[in-house]
Amino acid sequence: MKLTEQSATAPAGTSEFSYEEAFSRTLGWITPDEQARLRTKRVAIGGLGGVGGAHAITLARLGVGRFRLADFDHFDYPNFNRQFGATVENVGRPKLDVTVGNVRGINPEAEIDAWARPIRVEDASDFLADADIYVDSLDFFTLDVRRALFAEARNRGIPALTAGPVGTGAAWIVFLPEGMSFETYFRFSDTDVEDNYLRFLVGLAPRALHLPFLVDRSFVDFKRRKAPSTPMGIVLCAGVAGTLALRLLLGRGGIKAAPWFHQFDASAGKMTSGRSWLGGANPVRRLKCAMTRKVVASANRAA
Repeated sequence: MKLTEQSATAPAGTSEFSYEEAFSRTLGWITPDEQARLRTKRVAIGGLGGVGGAHAITLARLGVGRFRLADFDHFDYPNFNRQFGATVENVGRPKLDVTVGNVRGINPEAEIDAWARPIRVEDASDFLADADIYVDSLDFFTLDVRRALFAEARNRGIPALTAGPVGTGAAWIVFLPEGMSFETYFRFSDTDVEDNYLRFLVGLAPRALHLPFLVDRSFVDFKRRKAPSTPMGIVLCAGVAGTLALRLLLGRGGIKAAPWFHQFDASAGKMTSGRSWLGGANPVRRLKCAMTRKVVASANRAA
């Protein structure tokens, strides 16, 4: 199922590269033994636009040595406000190629399994084969594949996490094999796709710290699959996901996984965590979904 392999030719100057020296400044926060373990770990990242590229770079700088990366899209100007590799010289270039080049520029010894086409539902098993963790970075509206990947991670007994940029902050949830499942937490519908977008958003950030700072709600349009974003949210997500991946890959414990949810909003200057009993069946969550439906519908009508 592997679709492309990057050239084995090392970039110029790599004859002097030393893994131990390149990542030595992290020591103290981790031990030399833990650094050596990170070198052997494989992280699967689905999607390299938005948070995906930032996740890959953060984990590469952490010293993770093996990656499975997937993306089929090319950089364009609407990506400039948030995507790590979006620059004038990269317009029209595949996001996968740019990200692989950036990772190899940090660690030329990195083992990268690169997928140059969309992940399909039936690809979930192959994409997560021998992965130690799944870091979700698919487009917000790609829920069918996202559901398949989280289900496969649970089947394989590996942790999976999603960290979404919400306004000028980040919201995140960790799913452990022994904890509440992705499906139970979000309680998606099998018939109403548009409503599932809302369930995903409300489930990701039930306390909506970001909402007072959304100055024009007409730009949230589930029908057209459009929503606003900020570069600050992307950077914060990458920091959170990198920290969680570090703890999960090294088995440090203390993770508050689903049904726990977490959100930090820089505009509000607030952090919140909570436990959503019963996941998507929680009466309070269902009420919030109903209220959000009305808000979004009203904004769309006004637009």
